[in-house]
Amino acid sequence: MKTIDLRSDTVSHPTPAMREAMARAEVGDDVYHDDPTVNQLEADAAALLGKEAAVFVTSGTQGNLCALLAHCNRGESIIIGDTSHIFRYEQGGMAQLGGILPHTVPVQPDGTLRLCDLESAINPDDEHKPVTRLVALENTHNMAGGMPLSSEYTAHVADFARRNQLLFHIDGARIFNAAAALGVDVKALTEGADSVTFCLSKGLCAPVGSVLVGGRDFIRRARRARKVLGGSLRQAGILAAAGLVALHTMRDRLSDDHGNAHLLAEGLSEIPGVCLKGQNTNFVFFSLADDAGLSLDEFVGALQRDYSILMSPYSGERGLIRLRTHYWIDRAAIDKVIAAVGALLS
Repeated sequence: MKTIDLRSDTVSHPTPAMREAMARAEVGDDVYHDDPTVNQLEADAAALLGKEAAVFVTSGTQGNLCALLAHCNRGESIIIGDTSHIFRYEQGGMAQLGGILPHTVPVQPDGTLRLCDLESAINPDDEHKPVTRLVALENTHNMAGGMPLSSEYTAHVADFARRNQLLFHIDGARIFNAAAALGVDVKALTEGADSVTFCLSKGLCAPVGSVLVGGRDFIRRARRARKVLGGSLRQAGILAAAGLVALHTMRDRLSDDHGNAHLLAEGLSEIPGVCLKGQNTNFVFFSLADDAGLSLDEFVGALQRDYSILMSPYSGERGLIRLRTHYWIDRAAIDKVIAAVGALLS
């Protein structure tokens, strides 16, 4: 029985076209800047997001840390959401390795940070306090349930940053999901940002890698940060080849994942014992009713054992399951999941 894996879009694996491109990739030594496939990926990514330059990194976490190290000096502070991925799930790398202090503000249910909270978080010009250097957003926002942040809101934050002489970084791990959900060009969501990371894996299906984009001088500093983090690569064109396929062929189909997530949420909501909590982009959240007859662990275990369906309890909130659709979850898989959950809870 074929496994249906809904634990995350990080479990997506490369398409046949990606595997073919990887096998045929022209490569060189990227540390010498002579891997033509990496160079092409970086040029295309920068152009697509409206920036001057880019650097290929191994992961979104590495890309975010390279950005913060390139933007900030030791002892400086950044303003960031209290449920952001950078703050919650990247091991405090900014503090461990950069001596950078996070000043957290509340993330709203729609994934935004209130401008009044950002204003209050700026430290005054006082020798007793760290200098506030940067503000960071996350789009889509993971802990807010995959909420996309609009171009209008992003423009307001960019304007706020400029007025207050702050730098502006976007953790755009799933920014192409945001663009697909909002029906806008991705440049509309990155305009005004000094730097943006995005993942080639997750919904875009490449096996490894993210890209960090920004101005040329910033990317030069980010490359230095990548080196000290152990992220400089040699014949990386094998990986970049899959990234090029992802960048040019997978973005336009992300709306299919969103549609499947909607169908999944709709079907689950009609099953007695399921309490749907929300659906945005490719995220679906639900819990089990008190009278469902199964604990969360029993429910997840039975789906895996009897139906080869993988789900996992959500670490962000007790009693909740988070599902994420991706390229390898088609309409037939959605129907099987709905049928299996219905049978299990009947």
